[in-house]
Amino acid sequence: MTNLDWKEELKTICPPERLLFEEPMSRHTSFRIGGPAECYAVPKSTDELGGIIRVARERNVPFTVIGNGSNLLVSDEGVRGIVIRMEEGTYEEIGKCDGRVLYRADAGVLFSSFAKAMVRLGFEELAYATGIPGSVGGAVVMNAGAYGGEVKDTLKYAVVLTKDGSIAERTAEELALSYRHSNISENEEIVISAVFALKKGSAEQAAALQADYTARRKDKQPLEYPSAGSTFKRPEGYFAGKLIEDCGLRGFQIGGAQVSEKHCGFVINKADATAEDVMQLIGYVQRTVSERFGVVLEPEVRFLGF
Repeated sequence: MTNLDWKEELKTICPPERLLFEEPMSRHTSFRIGGPAECYAVPKSTDELGGIIRVARERNVPFTVIGNGSNLLVSDEGVRGIVIRMEEGTYEEIGKCDGRVLYRADAGVLFSSFAKAMVRLGFEELAYATGIPGSVGGAVVMNAGAYGGEVKDTLKYAVVLTKDGSIAERTAEELALSYRHSNISENEEIVISAVFALKKGSAEQAAALQADYTARRKDKQPLEYPSAGSTFKRPEGYFAGKLIEDCGLRGFQIGGAQVSEKHCGFVINKADATAEDVMQLIGYVQRTVSERFGVVLEPEVRFLGF
């Protein structure tokens, strides 16, 4: 079988309805931006995931695993090879350990949906996550966080597909979780599921905390426009949004991309922005902040196809 046959081989692993060819990535990112993926695959099981990756490696086809597309900017030209998005899946209680309740969630589950369900049960430790739009797998890879909470605070371990195709458990310590970082991508591993250890509390208190975070998010973040969330990581000793605002860039626009007038830490898709518009704006913001304050802003957004 030649390298030209990889698309046909994928059809023997994953049903055709979950293999989309030349699929616009604008349909699968919160930025609502992005050209076509040569193949967009949605495996339903670990076997399907492993099979797709085996084909990709054997045929030298590039592949990328994404979460919910909420932290992603895809090139206007699209993406060669295979973009893999795990099906949403489920979550369940699996036991107790050291006075905490263990919940396992599949990688494709929306982190916000999982967090909301846990809050309703009285686990207020995940109240911070009810507004985070990514998947559980993406949240683990990025050590997602907000309002002082992070994945690493409650993650017991993640189940991963390793580079050699085996299944392994990685504790939070082994994942080297730090601010918006883990070693998962560096080790070429893929999150299949994650287990969280949660302390049961008051459902009323958890709901009140969630309501407070939700109100603060709606008040301060430009949720009415497509974006990839916070565009830049928080530089040590500073706040990215404040630095950008102090450079006079509130509302600054290139093409359809704009520095949000509501929160300068967000670059938004104000009016049919292209990926090139967003890239140019991010670069302009970085150069301006560096020249004015000597601070290098590192993007929190993941770039695909550039």
